[in-house]
Amino acid sequence: MRLFSKLCITVCSSSVLFLTGCQHLSQPNKVIASPQIQDENNFNLQGKIGVRTPQQSGSAFFTWVQQQDQFDIELTGILGVGKTQIEGKPGEVTLNSAKTGLITAETPEELLEKATGWQAPIMHLAYWVQAKPATQNAQVNKDESNRLKQLVEDGWTVDFSYNDAQTLPNKLLLKQALADNKENRITMVIQNR
Repeated sequence: MRLFSKLCITVCSSSVLFLTGCQHLSQPNKVIASPQIQDENNFNLQGKIGVRTPQQSGSAFFTWVQQQDQFDIELTGILGVGKTQIEGKPGEVTLNSAKTGLITAETPEELLEKATGWQAPIMHLAYWVQAKPATQNAQVNKDESNRLKQLVEDGWTVDFSYNDAQTLPNKLLLKQALADNKENRITMVIQNR
């Protein structure tokens, strides 16, 4: 049970990483006024995220709403068990759950490290879920439809999958190579945008 709790925290923290500009995801009333006109700093996502490391694995459902530079992510386990709330604005990110209590940090990356011991480019996730590189240093491969198929950025390889002719991915697979042919892996399935 302790490993599962740690994994949920990892998953939640990972979600925070890509939600650096999110609002409350599970609250439909916080949806952007005009859903047809969304820019990279305004979006709503719902889905499932799984994390696997050499030490542990787990998964959670997520709701993520990003609005400019603020975010609010809700993570829950099967049947709504183990709710974790992650909120952020510039200079302050918090994670709150019954298991961990309140954890605060200045950045999503710092929060992830405090909660799990992991280091990851969490701020990049807001770009990656939109099939965009976060930096100019990313190595990018595109498919025959000119959609982002894979990118390598800041020590992570991200593979993108799409439904039919959609321009935004429905699945991201993030891999970080470790010593001894091991890896950290995050799988993110986006069910609703």
